[in-house]
Amino acid sequence: MLDFSRQFSNLRQELLDAIEAVCTSQRFILGPQVASFEEAAAAACRVPHAIGCASGTDAIWLALVAANVGPGDAVVTTPFSFFATVSAILRCGAQPLLADIDQTTFNLSAAATEEVIRSHRGTRVKAILPVHLYGQCANWAAFEALRDSHGVLLIEDAAQAFGATWNGVPAGALGDAAAFSFYPTKNLSAMGDAGLVTTTSDAIDDHARVLRAHGMRQRYHHDEVGWNSRLDSMQAAILEVKLRYLPEWNQRRRDLAARYDQLFLEAKLVGKNVKEGVVLPFTDPRAGHVFHQYVIRALRRDELREYLTDRQIGSEIYYPLPLHLQTSLANLGYKLGDFPLSEAAAKEVLALPIYPELREDEQEIVVDAIASFYS
Repeated sequence: MLDFSRQFSNLRQELLDAIEAVCTSQRFILGPQVASFEEAAAAACRVPHAIGCASGTDAIWLALVAANVGPGDAVVTTPFSFFATVSAILRCGAQPLLADIDQTTFNLSAAATEEVIRSHRGTRVKAILPVHLYGQCANWAAFEALRDSHGVLLIEDAAQAFGATWNGVPAGALGDAAAFSFYPTKNLSAMGDAGLVTTTSDAIDDHARVLRAHGMRQRYHHDEVGWNSRLDSMQAAILEVKLRYLPEWNQRRRDLAARYDQLFLEAKLVGKNVKEGVVLPFTDPRAGHVFHQYVIRALRRDELREYLTDRQIGSEIYYPLPLHLQTSLANLGYKLGDFPLSEAAAKEVLALPIYPELREDEQEIVVDAIASFYS
């Protein structure tokens, strides 16, 4: 599914030099490499502020709390995402309200979000948290309309979308604040956990920096209860090296996605729905997709995945169980059938190998195997 060794072999000396520089400096937490990476990341996202933190999960929490989302507030988000999207809302004391997805992009539906807001008139809906799933920005024009009509904050869960755009504007610069993950599988990846908050707001920037360091402005003087979510210098140094290559890598992912599309069409495997054939990823023409994942919809998905695994072909399911059906979130009060589009996607989606170093002959092996399965 992903071969880390190929990227490392290409960048080996640059990465080792960056790591050695941190070791020599002996400044391991929030050192000069962190400030340097924050500046480079802010420039890449075209925002004035970027705040490094310990993980993508912490980044979502930081973005919300730094924007003053807390107890008594509600946040609308999607049930078709990684667990951290909802757990971060709960962690800041707010109430998650879920809305179904758009069935073509898998992103949070703005129409479903508006319906949820209107049906919870007695609830203080403070923010909407769309997820830019698989590397494609949510329909931001529609969410901006909701912000204008309902007076809510827009917080981007951009964990999978560094380098993605909407109408030419980078993820991270679309909302009031945004959260990125640099988990090792991401397009821009650390060698461990790391995250980032971006914002155009001076107030959110200031608040996030205090929160990530135990609520301290002055050492050992705690203005509020924050968290220990500092980005370490080693990861920042690694990320800054890789950031220089990210535009090239993201373009390579787009090329590989187009190549997959071509191979599936040539194999006559494609259908408008899973009963007709494999459903290929849809890209909104307004979106600059970075294909963190290349996700098809497939009939007999679990059997297909087992067939691929038997042939040593990696695949993954993002995500097999929507958040409203997770045992730990049962107290949210949702049940099977509440979000039919998310539930259908969970039964059909399959992510295929896609990373910049993937070879075209390996893509042919993947598609040939899928053709063989359905024959």
